[in-house]
Amino acid sequence: MIDSTIRDPLYRELDRWHAAGRVARLWLRDDDAIEPTPALDRLLAETKIYGIPITLAVIPAFTDEALVARLADEAHVNVAVHGWAHHNHANSDKKKQELGGPRLEETILGELYEGFLTLQKLHPTRFLTMLVPPWNRIDKALIPKLPALGFQSLSTYGRSKGENALAILNSHIDLMDWHGTRGGRPMVDLIGELVVELQDRFEGRNEPIGILGHHLVHDAAAWDFLAKLFGATAGHPGVEWASAAALLQDQISTS
Repeated sequence: MIDSTIRDPLYRELDRWHAAGRVARLWLRDDDAIEPTPALDRLLAETKIYGIPITLAVIPAFTDEALVARLADEAHVNVAVHGWAHHNHANSDKKKQELGGPRLEETILGELYEGFLTLQKLHPTRFLTMLVPPWNRIDKALIPKLPALGFQSLSTYGRSKGENALAILNSHIDLMDWHGTRGGRPMVDLIGELVVELQDRFEGRNEPIGILGHHLVHDAAAWDFLAKLFGATAGHPGVEWASAAALLQDQISTS
């Protein structure tokens, strides 16, 4: 169980949603999948226990049939395109980026198209026409070119500004402390951020809240947070864990 001093603000907010006859929407994205690993097994098992749909952002350059076989019986999993090789091509004084920087646009788009076709062929029934840029970064000039490659949606990080022609399904709460311990962030901080996002949505923003994991680097704190979050929310009438496919379909049907 989550400590009551951390849990109670979350429950108060979810109870407010339920009392108003509303349901908050959460979704789960996990990045950097390539192949079966013990960490992936744990993620798939815990999400299945609680009925949590999950989108795996898969790196196309390094994946193969082994991942296909592992996901064969995992009906709650979708697959999205995580760039091409998750290689940093930015200059040393810039933030890490694969989709932009000094590279030729035609090279980047060619890799993305190859990545799209690779995952579409490997995972035809669970494939999303969604691009998840490595490090959540992509040059803005590339975005209008994505539909010609087959992409219909984009997932980065932060609240959507709504300026793109593509459907946007972002993540908002990252489990990992990338600039500090590089382990899981404190539960009090994560729950606090979730409450803030819920309050923002209650006031009118029509955007699902995305939880972002990286199963390959999860430590005990990150796994503990996910398990306790799933347990605290899975049965609450004020919140729903939705699949990316359903959320994107809702966006398309109401646009």
